[in-house]
Formats: sequence, structure tokens, C-alpha cells
Amino acid sequence: MHAMLSITPGGPETLEWAETPTPEPGPSQILVAIRAAGVNYPDTLMIRDLYQFKPPRPFAPGGEIAGVVVSTGPEVTDFAVGDRVMALSGHGGFATHICIDAADALRIPDEMPDTDAAAFVFTYGTSYHALMERGVLRSGETVLILGAAGGVGTAAIQIAKAAGARVIAAVSDAGKAEVCKALGADDTVIYGRHPDKEEQISFSRNIKALAGKAGVDVIYDAVGGSYAEPALRAIAWQGRYLVVGFPAGIPKIPLNLPLLKGCQIVGVFWGAAVERDPKGHQANMQALFDLYASGRVKPLIHATHPMQDAAKALEEMQNRQVMGKVVMVNDQ
Repeated sequence: MHAMLSITPGGPETLEWAETPTPEPGPSQILVAIRAAGVNYPDTLMIRDLYQFKPPRPFAPGGEIAGVVVSTGPEVTDFAVGDRVMALSGHGGFATHICIDAADALRIPDEMPDTDAAAFVFTYGTSYHALMERGVLRSGETVLILGAAGGVGTAAIQIAKAAGARVIAAVSDAGKAEVCKALGADDTVIYGRHPDKEEQISFSRNIKALAGKAGVDVIYDAVGGSYAEPALRAIAWQGRYLVVGFPAGIPKIPLNLPLLKGCQIVGVFWGAAVERDPKGHQANMQALFDLYASGRVKPLIHATHPMQDAAKALEEMQNRQVMGKVVMVNDQ
């Protein structure tokens, strides 16, 4: 087998495509021939040793995969050779093969191609958990999505619309705004790449103008940085501010704002939620499969690249050039 290995900490340019021994599945594991792997922002952090989890080197990044089972451990009863599966791998996905615990695998719906499957679990799982479980989103409410043109953002637009919410998509340029409108966003607002104080005030005013006097019921913040405070200033009374990620930096929130707004600031650590409540995760994924089958959600694939070009894909991700998801594919 081959894998795109991180041998030393650093950027995408440090990755090396190398031959490695094909692993044998343990008693409760399955060996999967990877057909596609999703690219996510944590991959760019993991290779720099900046993520919460630090795999021992050498390792391949790549936290979600889709492929076909090629062998199984003796204790595996739920899967057989030839089954199409998708899974969160944490890492190891930028490769030709991977061993995963059978309990972590999901059977790919027949109507879902491998590229969609590889772009589904992480972003849709995160956004569904955030909006429906942590945000308790209700039909008729207004949602503001920061970073709306990215992977989790595009998923959040679709999930929020399927739930009957009004969506305001916040993005960094007009092209991304058009993409969000095509996905169903009701309104869009554009923010500067590095907003100063005046631009922050303008950003907050623009949100309030779109949201109306009541404000935004749920804020989905996958950006952080200097965008967080102006967004929070536009939240409704007893609104819910969802902390999903902060590629723009960890914000400093004046705590008088939650007091004055009577609002909640809610952490969204989806990976830990999956680990602590696997049955809940399974139920969420089934709900998402139903939405996919009905055509209400579908991954926006920005680009596909051969697995050997993972460095290029990660550069696109870290430079915020991606609308939707990038997927790595192995030749069939």
C-alpha cells in the first residue's frame, strides 16, 4: 500500500508519498481499500502538531474515508468483503488502505457515490450535531452561518433549510455569496478578510439589518477571530451562539454581551460527542441519510485530486480557497 506520510511537523510541503506495509485487520477490525477521502481543516493542523490529537509519526492525515471492505477480522459479523463503507478515521485516510474498527464504519447508501460519502460524515455530522442538538434549532428561527461557503458551512445551510429555518450566510466575497444562495441561503452578508474596528461595527449592523429587530436566534461560528464579537452583538434575546471552530483565531468575547442578551455560548466538540454517545451519532447519521435520499442535502464538491496530490489540497484548505469540500481519490 501507499500513504501520504507526515514524517516531521510542518506544512503540506513536508508530506511524502511512500510505500508502507499493508496492515492486517485485528479481531474486530476491517481492512478497507480507500476509494475517496475527505479533506478537512483539522488535517492542516494535525500535520503541524497543532490539533487536539497528535498521532505518533509517521502518520497519514485524512480523517474521513469511503471505500470497500477487502478483509475482516474473525469477530466481525456486520460487514463482509465487498461492502461499501464510510468512516471517520481520525487520521490515516490519505492512503490506499486502512484498518478501522468495524464499529466505526457505516454502510454507504446505494445511491451515494464514493466522493459524496467521503465528504459527508465530518461536515454533515458536525453541522447536524451543532444545529439540531446543541443549538436546538426550530422551524421559523433565523440562523447566521459564519464561514458559510466552507465544508461545514455549506452543510449547515442545507441542514438549517431542511429544518425550516431562515438562513443568513456570512462569507468573504461575492462569489462565495452566490454559491450560498444557490444552496438555499435566504440572505448573505460579506465581511472583510481582516476587519478593523470600523468594519466590525459595519458587519454587525449589516447582520442586524437582515435579521430585523429581534436579532439572530442561532449563530453558527466556524470562523472565530475578529468576526465573533460583532456577530454576537446581533444575537436575539436568549439566542444560542455555537462555537464550532476558529481558523481566524480564538476570539475574546466581552462577557457583558451574553448577560445583556440573555444568550448562551455553546461549545460544539463533535468528535468528543461521537465518542461519548455513539448511538446518538448513529441516529444522527440515519437522519442525514434520509435527508440525502430526499435530495435536501448533498455535499458541494469543490474539487477532486489524486491521493498523491494531498499537499495541494491541504494548501487550498489552509488558504481558505475552498467552497464546500475537497476530496482525494485513488485510481480504481
